[in-house]
Amino acid sequence: MSSPVQRNTLVVEEAEIIAQRAFAADQYTLTLKAPQCALRAQPGMFAHLTCAPHLSMRRPLSIMRVSRDQGHVEFLYKAVGLGTTELSKRRPGEKISLLGPIGKPFNPIPDKPRCLLLGGGVGIPPMVFLADHLRKLPGDWQPVAFLGSEVPFPFSPRPSRLLLPGLPAQAIATLPLLEDWGILCRLASGQSLPGCYEGYVTDLARTYLDQLSSEEQGKTAIFACGPEPMLAATARLAQEYNLPCQIALEEFMACGVGGCAGCTVAVHTPTGLAMKRVCVDGPVFDANTIYPAAAAN
Repeated sequence: MSSPVQRNTLVVEEAEIIAQRAFAADQYTLTLKAPQCALRAQPGMFAHLTCAPHLSMRRPLSIMRVSRDQGHVEFLYKAVGLGTTELSKRRPGEKISLLGPIGKPFNPIPDKPRCLLLGGGVGIPPMVFLADHLRKLPGDWQPVAFLGSEVPFPFSPRPSRLLLPGLPAQAIATLPLLEDWGILCRLASGQSLPGCYEGYVTDLARTYLDQLSSEEQGKTAIFACGPEPMLAATARLAQEYNLPCQIALEEFMACGVGGCAGCTVAVHTPTGLAMKRVCVDGPVFDANTIYPAAAAN
């Protein structure tokens, strides 16, 4: 049952675990019945979850998928510490306190319908959510997703049936879910995973951008989430091609609602450097405000 506590889109729900699936490298997908969160969630937003009854501090997880009809919210996470390890032990039928959805989402640009989505590791979930969102929007949106991982992907890749010209011949693996949605997708890894591009998603993105015409590049925007080095490289790539770029940051959080200021980052504004809270001022930022062009070169 939802509490009446809200802050803009924010709600508190006792969410029921519908499914919890384990994958290689301590990766998990978690599906919760949280209808109020599902109703309000937008791509790039996250939820703050209580991982176990004896742990008071919540953990932030990016939202990967929502079903508004069923009231389901799905997350992909990696068990890397006490909280997420405890979360991985929870089973269907149990209840979890969910605070969310939280944060500022991605903002697709109407005159930039060619959306290049870059996701790395646990930065993949927001890209899946954004791809799903874009395919349902009115208009001729054309998302292309490049997803990278240095461990086995938390799904079974398969050879793509959708043609994506200009890429290396070995880059044929795709995320089946996106393929089934009709969305162009390729996978990248430095671990010689079958069918994957050997290298970084930003290198794959560069190869893709190089084969676009100047007119096509002019209609392109980049959206990304992943580890900090990947986001910095993405910002440099966008600046090189003069493309708008939005990035979702990942930071450790305590409260998740802007009260503790424990997730602040330096943001470049027209009036100078300012400290912004990732949880409520983000997690989505214009890449140029985090990695300004002068500092990136």
